Amino acid sequence: MKKFTTFNKLSIILGLSFLYIPIVLLVIFSFNESRLVTVWAGFSTKWYGELMQNQGILNAASITLKVAFISSTMATVLGTMAGFSMSRFGRFRGRTLFNGMIYAPLVMPEVITGLSLLLMFVAISFNRGMWTITLAHTTFAMCYVAVVIQSRLTSFDRSIEEAAMDLGCTPLKTFFVITLPIIMPAVVSGWLLSFTLSLDDLVIASFTTGPGATTLPMKIYSMVRLGVTPEINAISTIMVGVVAAGVVIASFLHKRSEARIAKGEMMAGAAP
Repeated sequence: MKKFTTFNKLSIILGLSFLYIPIVLLVIFSFNESRLVTVWAGFSTKWYGELMQNQGILNAASITLKVAFISSTMATVLGTMAGFSMSRFGRFRGRTLFNGMIYAPLVMPEVITGLSLLLMFVAISFNRGMWTITLAHTTFAMCYVAVVIQSRLTSFDRSIEEAAMDLGCTPLKTFFVITLPIIMPAVVSGWLLSFTLSLDDLVIASFTTGPGATTLPMKIYSMVRLGVTPEINAISTIMVGVVAAGVVIASFLHKRSEARIAKGEMMAGAAP
């Protein structure tokens, strides 16, 4: 086994410090009494109170949550169908093109994705607003869900489905009664990932938005251009908390799913 050298320790410490010290400072200064964000003047939660009185931020947060919930739900349904198709239907005509179209948005620059969606909405004369942002977020988020579902189905024990169909279940009923409950942790993880991606998106939303459809990242960006205020620190801290909670829940569900799979394999191996 390779030794964990001092160089490795320093690399990890420096890497984590570079990533998380700015976030920690942001959270700390969100509780600053002073309006100057770089001068500590004592602990206070007044900026969170003022944040709750800022109607512009509240409206943007409401739109963001609506878009994130609807787009993540649609992306989960479509991504589950795509992941199931890629892992179960074997080779079919156009499979390579289908897989390429699923994976392309994962590596496509967001500027290109946003611009192409904007041109499409303009070409079909679709009024831009909350629904165009929702469709745009669904488009790129479903790809992440498809990858999660496909990876889960790769290690799925298909003998359980075969046993259910031998007992008279139709393929559709087998999916909803057997397959879906087993892969549900992966489905929930995909939904949480989609929700987080939609919550944080700025570039694609900026291209596809319209009048009266300002998301929270767009609102924060417009406020930062005029100068950083403690209210921005407060709303950013809330967003960090929401995203961190989503990541923790997704990790917990993934570990729980792996533990359940391992337990099932041990029980199957111990059975006579």
